[in-house]
Amino acid sequence: MTDYSVGEVAKVAKVTVRTLHHYDRIRLLSPSGRTAAGYRRYQDADLDRLQRILFYRELGFSLEEIAAILDDDSTTPSEHLRRQHALLKDRIRHLETLAAAVEQAMEATTMGIQLTPEEKFEVFGPEYDQAWETEAEQRWGDSEAWHESQRRTASYGKADWERITAAQAAFNERLAAAMKAGEAPDSGPAMDLAEEHRRQICDTFYDCGYPMHRCLAEMYVADPRFTATYEKVAPGLAQWLHDAILANATRAGH
Repeated sequence: MTDYSVGEVAKVAKVTVRTLHHYDRIRLLSPSGRTAAGYRRYQDADLDRLQRILFYRELGFSLEEIAAILDDDSTTPSEHLRRQHALLKDRIRHLETLAAAVEQAMEATTMGIQLTPEEKFEVFGPEYDQAWETEAEQRWGDSEAWHESQRRTASYGKADWERITAAQAAFNERLAAAMKAGEAPDSGPAMDLAEEHRRQICDTFYDCGYPMHRCLAEMYVADPRFTATYEKVAPGLAQWLHDAILANATRAGH
């Protein structure tokens, strides 16, 4: 039977020895054995319990809540795994929602939203963060595209932004439908959609030439926040759109 010292467990689990001592003191994780000199010795079952403790801590559970969960004798190891799986899926959905909100907000702030804070929350959702506007301006504030979008969207109101975001969502569904139908990114229909994507930007925000469109495509796969928006619509869509945009630019000779 393999056993481990407190230092070995701390190293493997990437926690401090002090943390393990604390868990022992509050009887959340007591080692299965001790040496003749009184040193803690942990066994595989203890490491399994520690893994579950750290998992629930990562999801924000208090130590008291974790103790109640783990000490429930009616819950089998398989049920613990099913619970962890369900909690992870919930966390993934929450993170995808956050990422989508960030992506939508950054695209919009890049274009120069003229809304009150209350209206921004109504249009872009409760996850909207004013700090994203600062980040967007820092990234693109010196570009002609930024200044042009500021000029062109200065008159946009809440109804305009609601229409724009609704149109964007509908277009994303069309992209997903084409991908799911088996259209290759360099096929005619896919490149036509990429061209429509570019023209939407031109019509609504700023003159998006093919080189600029290529840059946006790279951002869709390089920035996890942008990627998550398309992945939420359909897994693989961010890369598919990226490839379609590049193929369309090549078709246009850029």
